[in-house]
Amino acid sequence: MLALSGISVHFGDRQVLHEADVTVAEGELLAVLGANGSGKSTLLRAAAGLVPHTGAVTVSGRERGRLDVALIFQQIHLVRRRSVLDNVCAGALGRLPLRESLVPALFPRAVREEAMACLDRVGLADRAHDRAGSLSGGQQQRVAVARALCQRSRVLLADEPVSALDPAAAEQVLALLAELAHAERLAVLAVLHQPELAARHADRIVGLRDGHVVLDGDPGQPVGSLYSYPVLETTS
Repeated sequence: MLALSGISVHFGDRQVLHEADVTVAEGELLAVLGANGSGKSTLLRAAAGLVPHTGAVTVSGRERGRLDVALIFQQIHLVRRRSVLDNVCAGALGRLPLRESLVPALFPRAVREEAMACLDRVGLADRAHDRAGSLSGGQQQRVAVARALCQRSRVLLADEPVSALDPAAAEQVLALLAELAHAERLAVLAVLHQPELAARHADRIVGLRDGHVVLDGDPGQPVGSLYSYPVLETTS
């Protein structure tokens, strides 16, 4: 579903990614692990088209388009004073006419119904008309997931989506992403700091060290090489 081929990123004279090759299949949750500064968030941003890079990013075999991927960030970026439903409707902005996209009250009924279905999918339909700021951190992140679903993208990119959450909420959000990948046949790439969460919820892990892919395989394998030496390890 998502293929990154030979992705290199430079920030000035510093190269932070070195010809990285990463794929995410339909129906798969891929966890990207690595120490701070390893290049994992840069990899995600390259996949989203947010940083200049060399190499190719394709979705379903064609060059990535503007609406092909949906983003979920550590900083959740909800409009806290607006309703939960309005925040999820915002996922549809990219496909709405300009006039309807400027005023939340003008969101079409079909978009609101779709947003309600997305909220139901993440278990928060009963909070649709509450202010987003009244929800817990874990609930807000689930709203962000619903907003991404409302974008109708087949690829979800999650950049440290649980690092600001308590352990119980982190488990819930990772389990939700895994369940969506499997049930909705989405390709989900999640940058994580927690190897134990990856081992419990991911279908596959990719490890980065100093901008190099050094590990690709089963989530149950040891990840010490991410923090010691750049030797590529794979599992069949």
